[in-house]
Amino acid sequence: MTFEEIYSEYHSMVYNLALQYLQNVEDAEEITQDVFVKVYEKMQGFQQKSSLKTWIYRIAINQSLDHLKGRKSQKKSFLANIFTLEELPLKWEPSTFNHPGVEMEQKEACKKIFEAINQLADQQKTAIILLKLENKSQIETAEIMDMQVKALESLFYRAKNNLEKLLKEKDEYGKRV
Repeated sequence: MTFEEIYSEYHSMVYNLALQYLQNVEDAEEITQDVFVKVYEKMQGFQQKSSLKTWIYRIAINQSLDHLKGRKSQKKSFLANIFTLEELPLKWEPSTFNHPGVEMEQKEACKKIFEAINQLADQQKTAIILLKLENKSQIETAEIMDMQVKALESLFYRAKNNLEKLLKEKDEYGKRV
């Protein structure tokens, strides 16, 4: 497989994954470029211990997490980097009713969920993104994350509980204000 074929086949996958992590179009584009530069540079050393797709997924996850860590080290507020929903194409519409008030509530709900996901530990965030946003199977997610399926199940359970706590805290905080 040539590099051009690899890029053509996996470009969208890498971009969408980066967008899930970074929630910013420009950053996702930058990470996508960085991932394929790294793939090109490391292609000769690829040992095929996993599939090419899994290898590229791991690179994309690591690049995205490194980018987020870089933001934190520059003392930027993590919440200041939350996307506006206009920047992220929604994958589904919960309702066909387009009343402006309903649309506003849906956007606010999505924003709260992503704010909470962004507060999770890196491994928990990765599990949520791959399993629920990228719709990967447990087996594929475990392979990408280089862990056993049972360990992934436990990690996802903790992530889900932590996400519920964060959302509950956010609701309670919102009610007090």
